[in-house]
Amino acid sequence: MSSLFFFEYNSLLIYLIGSLFIAFFLVIISYLFASQIGGTEKLSTYECGFEPFQDARNTFDIKFYLIAILFLIFDIEVVFLFPWSVTLNYLGSLGFWVGVDFLFELLIGYVYVWKKGAFD
Repeated sequence: MSSLFFFEYNSLLIYLIGSLFIAFFLVIISYLFASQIGGTEKLSTYECGFEPFQDARNTFDIKFYLIAILFLIFDIEVVFLFPWSVTLNYLGSLGFWVGVDFLFELLIGYVYVWKKGAFD
């Protein structure tokens, strides 16, 4: 029984060991051959292609974070539409209406955020 268990997961174990070996090998090689000398240009702060003109600890408006979070939420939700659209032929009518419900709820969230003025 245990030999059957080992036989089934043997390829997974070899893949895991090989990938860990390659990852550690690449990290060690890149550390050994990379230039460790840092100049003033390399160690200076860099902000959008120009020198920073204010302190980095200034507060941002909360709308910046709100837009970023909304972008991530809507972006991740749209990613769920790709597998749904690919497998739509196999899902049947229930799968279709569940996807339409998902899109409708996404539209309601978008309209709510729009009416609250988060995109202004």
